[in-house]
Amino acid sequence: MATVERANIGLLNDKLTVKISKEDYLPSFDKKLKEYSKTANIPGFRKGMVPVGMIRKMYGPSIFNDEVIRAVEKQLFTYLNDEKPEIFAQPLPLENASSQLDMNNPSDVHFDFEIGLKPAFEIPALDKAKLTLHKVTVTDDMVNEEINRMQIKGGKMTEPESIDNPENVLNVSFVETDKDGNAVEGGISKDNSVLLKYFTPAMQKQLMGKKAGDSFVFQLSKTFERDKLEMMLQDLGFEKDDKTAADKYFKLTVTKVGLIEKRELNEEFFNEVYPGKGIKTEAELRNALKEEIEKYWEAQSRNQLHDQLYHFLIDETNMQFPESFLKRWLQTGGEKPKTSEQAEAEFPAFSNQLKWTLISDKLITDNKLEVNEAELRNHMREEVARYFGQMNMGEDMSWLESYIDRMMKDEKQVDATYRRLITEKLFNWAESQTKPKEKKVSAEELVAMQHNHHH
Repeated sequence: MATVERANIGLLNDKLTVKISKEDYLPSFDKKLKEYSKTANIPGFRKGMVPVGMIRKMYGPSIFNDEVIRAVEKQLFTYLNDEKPEIFAQPLPLENASSQLDMNNPSDVHFDFEIGLKPAFEIPALDKAKLTLHKVTVTDDMVNEEINRMQIKGGKMTEPESIDNPENVLNVSFVETDKDGNAVEGGISKDNSVLLKYFTPAMQKQLMGKKAGDSFVFQLSKTFERDKLEMMLQDLGFEKDDKTAADKYFKLTVTKVGLIEKRELNEEFFNEVYPGKGIKTEAELRNALKEEIEKYWEAQSRNQLHDQLYHFLIDETNMQFPESFLKRWLQTGGEKPKTSEQAEAEFPAFSNQLKWTLISDKLITDNKLEVNEAELRNHMREEVARYFGQMNMGEDMSWLESYIDRMMKDEKQVDATYRRLITEKLFNWAESQTKPKEKKVSAEELVAMQHNHHH
């Protein structure tokens, strides 16, 4: 009779020994031999008339091994289904037991498996978390900058005869030279476009009045400042902090002068920006933009708060793992085998991800958070309407529901949408359990926080 014995071999690490007698596998082995004899195609024998002895001689060892392993696996998974231990992944075989198997001398056999157990843990009290809600105040300058961007985006490119405006777009060619303007053999040569205002004030003054065909020799470090210098270095194929490259000389030739003629602030423009909103004045446009910008920064503030929540839960939740099991699983459980060195290197990030999975699963289960079909459909509907709305496809959206029906049949699409929504619900619930302090910050400060921590 088949049995399973369980013994602890380490922290959250147990061994399962599956023992089976020959009575557990011999009947199925004999049955398989007879089935093969009825279906095998062997020269010299009619189909269905191959002697069982011939099948045993030709295929017996592999059929025997398969039936033993099948009996072992059946007993193993029956045990796991009945006992329901909280385990990671699937049991891993501790050793190759095939050497025990001998078709000519059937006997009782045992197979050892290793299991990694999930840890018991407690979620820290969220109301004890010291969190800060960073608030960005939307200024008139932000609104002005957005209006200017929109006017330029919707504007028309003109070609003035000469450079006469900081907003001029210059099509130029760069050729690497020495300080006297002689081309360097094998040096860099590249066409580019650059705004006049990217140059230093002194260089902008020097460029005023220049026309297509005019050229001059310059040194990068003395022509562009700070971030603009970094940008130009990268455009030319250097590292942004390459000081040697920054001291190189280039000959710049103006090939074309351009200027975007900004859109006029009128009802036609307002309706393009906010179709159907009935905006008629610049003041109404500013109010609509300010409200939109405020919503954007409120969402960014909450994202950053949720990042703080993530770190609080990860850092304050005490949890242990069956490391040896998980590292062995990393080596063998993926699509491609890994070396022990690779598994060791990947383990810190893997365990952190595993920790968050256990924490989030517990929060979702304990607080009965769920996403229903109506919510899935509604989210998909909003995403599709937003996407096609940007393409100005008109008001007739009668096709939308059948489109959503097709999306709901796509398992990957449904799974991705579910994960997005359940994660959103999880963080919204967690946020509701906290009392963050508010702090005024600039947009640049908030962006820097998001750049340093993103999950």
